[in-house]
Order: sequence, then structure tokens, then C-alpha cells
Amino acid sequence: MDRETRTFAESHFKRLQRCLPSNVGPSPGRVDFIEKPDSFSYTDFFRGYLLPNVPCVFSSAFTEGWGSRKHWVTSSGKPNFDYLLQNYGDAVVPVANCGVREFNSNPKEHMPLRDYITYWKEFIQRDYSSLRGCLYLKDWHVCRDFSAKGLFTLPVYFSSDWLNEYWDALDVDDYRFIYMGPTGTWSPFHADIFRSFSWSVNICGRKKWLLFPPGQEEALRDCRGGLPYDVTAPEFWDSHQHPMLEHCNPPLEVTQEAGEMLFVPSGWHHQVHNLQELCAVQQEVSEWRDTMPDWHSHCQVIMKSCSGINFEEFYCFLKVIAERRLLLAKKIGSGELECGEGSGLGPQQVIFDIGRIAEVLASVVVNPDFQRVGTSMFSLRPEDLLQQLKDVLAAMESV
Repeated sequence: MDRETRTFAESHFKRLQRCLPSNVGPSPGRVDFIEKPDSFSYTDFFRGYLLPNVPCVFSSAFTEGWGSRKHWVTSSGKPNFDYLLQNYGDAVVPVANCGVREFNSNPKEHMPLRDYITYWKEFIQRDYSSLRGCLYLKDWHVCRDFSAKGLFTLPVYFSSDWLNEYWDALDVDDYRFIYMGPTGTWSPFHADIFRSFSWSVNICGRKKWLLFPPGQEEALRDCRGGLPYDVTAPEFWDSHQHPMLEHCNPPLEVTQEAGEMLFVPSGWHHQVHNLQELCAVQQEVSEWRDTMPDWHSHCQVIMKSCSGINFEEFYCFLKVIAERRLLLAKKIGSGELECGEGSGLGPQQVIFDIGRIAEVLASVVVNPDFQRVGTSMFSLRPEDLLQQLKDVLAAMESV
């Protein structure tokens, strides 16, 4: 990121703060296709897609050198089962049954990859059917369980990835997943975890995406306020069950070919697991508020169990990223580190990230529900961290 782009981005967020929130986000008429890596810079992506929060598809030229594309696929474009068995056969992988609905998702089991591949081959041989159902290998953390060296190269467009940076710093988990399965496997309607953006590469095969911009999901809710499980099911179009459907635009449909990379912007629902936020949790258990002595603490426990994070962990997440950016800022300021060397982040990206963390943390600090958490448990008070961020921003204004 250069200084001009950082200034442009900061102006963009200031404009957003002055505008009233919209219930429905913008929906482009089509999804842009980016053909050539040499003529598409990080600045092009940042200004054209990341900031306006719209999807795009990158051609297979962007992933041409990936080891997974060379080794996991046969010359005929099919999955290389022999290679996968030889290198990962004993790995225990999560497998979902696409034919069984469990709330708004699918039940999962775990099995060795070799057993899943055996099932996959039999499923194809039996004309894409099985008494065991339609099984889909989902959310396999191959980069956590094995060395990811040579499998893929992180695209520069996604080098500022706070979620994976946080988990890498803790060395506990990650949000890098492998999905694989035969024709007919699918993922129910959902938005990605924490409403973050994501990117997805097809190693082989084809995949159809149905994308809805932020806000459109409200028109898809049923008469009880629930989000749909399958937006392609005939019963979904029952106006009595889904009275707001007339206010929903058709989804953006993308057919992703082998080697192509899709950018899924923040908050865009597509056809998988809805995350509950604190306000939804509080509304759900409001009738017990007066009878629960520690109602707010119970809400935090429920939010953690539903969405995978609560206020305490969210602050820890911000703190980890903030401290890493502050360290880079110190090295850049002293001349020890030029252009974010070794981090993949240039000085302007570091400053931009510090500014965004400061804005988020400032909104968290004044949140009444966060104030009830009790910040004395934190090793660094949120207010002190916020002041550090502001001081560094002021000191780096001339960079």
C-alpha cells in the first residue's frame, strides 16, 4: 500500500462514519473477472474491491505455480487420489452429510482420509449415490496438521489477514480450510465466521456460488426470523413462510472454474452457518434477565458458544494484532525494518492497520456491554492500548 492509497482508504472510512447505516448493501450487476496478475496490483484490488466490499474472481493464472494444483490433480483434471492417499491417507478429516439437516447446517463425523476417498470412489461408481448419503469433506485444517510449504503461495491481496495472524501468533488454530467432495456436495446458506472476508481457490472441478450482499439476508428470513437453510429449495419460495422475499434481489451467481480464486467480501451471505451476535443472544434470553443474578456474564458465555468469540476474546484478538503492528511501527521508525520487510506489510499498510484497530477499539471501549466485562483482568487495559495506538499514529503522520 502506498501513501496515496492509505489516504484514500482513510477518507473512505471517514465518509462511512458520516453516513447513516443502510439496511441493504450495494449489489453490483456482475462479478468482475481479473485476467492477468502482472497488470493487477494490490492497490487495484484494495481500491476496487476490498474497500467497496464487492466480490471478484481471479483467473487461474494467479495460482498457476501452486504445488497443490500440480500434485493434487491428474493430467485429466481429476483429483489425484493416489497422491492424496500416499501423503495424507492416515489424516483424520471432518466429513459432513449434505443430505441431513441439523439446525441450519449438517452433522459431521470424522474418518481417515483413505476411508473418505474409498467412499468417494464408490459414490462415483454407483452413479453418484450411496446408502451413507452425500458426504462432503469440510473444514480440514491441512495447513495446521501438515506443512503447507509448497501447497500454495499467499496472494499479496490477502496478506493483511488479522484472523489467521492472530491464530498463528497463538499457535493454536487457523482459518485455512480444505473442502473436497464429489458432484452433489454443497454447503448450506451462511456468512463466513465473524463476518470476515474470505478467498477461495478451486484446485480442480467447478463450483457454483450464490452471493447475497450485506443486508439482503434480512429479506430472506422466515416468519419466525430464521435464516434459510437452502435458498434453492422449492419451499423457500413460499411467501407465507418468507414474507419479505419480494424485497430481495436475485443473488449474484458465479461459476468458479479450476484454478480460479474468488474473493468473498465481508458480510456477504452465500450458499453455509449463521453466527449469532450479542444483541441476538440478549434478545433470545431477555425473559430471564430479572431472574439471573449475572445475566450479562451468561450472555457472554452463550455468545462464545454460538459465534466462537466473546468480548474478552475479541479484545485479546485486537491486542495481539495491535502489538504486532506497534512493533513493526517501532522498527520502521528506527530504520531497522524497511517497507515491512519480513512481514509482507509496507509502512503505509502498517499505519493503516493501526488506524483501523484504533477505531474498532475506540468503539469497543465505550460499549456498555464491554464495560460490564471487567477490564481489570486484562494485562493491558484497553484504554492504555488505545492511547498507545493514537500516539504511534501521531508520530508516524509524516511517514
